Amino acid sequence: MAEPVTAGPPPAVGFVGLGRMGEPMVRRLADAGVAVRGHDSAPRAGLADVVTLVDEARQIAEGVAVVVLMLPDSDAVDAVVRGGGLLDALAPGTVLVDMGSSEPLRTRALADEVAARSAVLVDAPVSGGVSGATAGTLTIMVGGPDDEVAALTPLLALLGRVRHVGPVGAGHALKALNNLMSAAHLLASSEALLAGERFGLDPAVMLDAVNGSSGRSGSTEDKWPKFVLPGTYDSGFALGLMLKDIRIGLGLAEATGAPHAHAARTVEVWAQAAAGLGPGADHTEIVRWLRRRDPGGG
Repeated sequence: MAEPVTAGPPPAVGFVGLGRMGEPMVRRLADAGVAVRGHDSAPRAGLADVVTLVDEARQIAEGVAVVVLMLPDSDAVDAVVRGGGLLDALAPGTVLVDMGSSEPLRTRALADEVAARSAVLVDAPVSGGVSGATAGTLTIMVGGPDDEVAALTPLLALLGRVRHVGPVGAGHALKALNNLMSAAHLLASSEALLAGERFGLDPAVMLDAVNGSSGRSGSTEDKWPKFVLPGTYDSGFALGLMLKDIRIGLGLAEATGAPHAHAARTVEVWAQAAAGLGPGADHTEIVRWLRRRDPGGG
């Protein structure tokens, strides 16, 4: 039987999802001395030196107290946990950590099923992208019981800044709302900067001024200087994933009766961009799409 984590990072963890985010995360864990058992339907090359790869999801739980999921959405989580047999393979006391961007209500329903196996589900989605995963500077929004979150913190702290935001499901809720704000910021700031550009202002000069003023945001301080002005559009976060997250955020606003007119319009425009660019485009490419639109176009 797997023993629960009590102090410090565990000596070994299971990790499902070794993609653009998962790979740098497991490398950081390995560098800290954590042995990683990994599974992915299409593992990236070059991981054999840091991860012991297993063929099936249910094998990932063997001999570990913590299993991390870094998957894109609730459907992918279901495919691994329920469809892949991981749920039945969890030993009593195992902590299952969903670090992807799942739907909060589905997370809570899965937590009940995990609890029926005498195990625990904690949601711990992240913000910071591939660069944050590589540098270990992710913001990790954790939802779950106090004791379990406290026990997990030494492990999660190897990956970034840990914030316990509430009970299970709270992390996924806040991640969706964070991305809703981020998407709104990028849309609004890009429209304003493109207006200034058409007026004849230099975007770099505008950003320098705005970033010392009240109009600044993560989009003006980070996304435009790093990915838009150089024309690389390579933040590592897909437009389709952004759209999925902000739809979850809008759904939460609608379900709670919170005001959401601006959120609804934000989702509408991002959906149009996804239709025009394709869901696999980098999310910062919405600026390219905006540049091609007629002024005031729908």
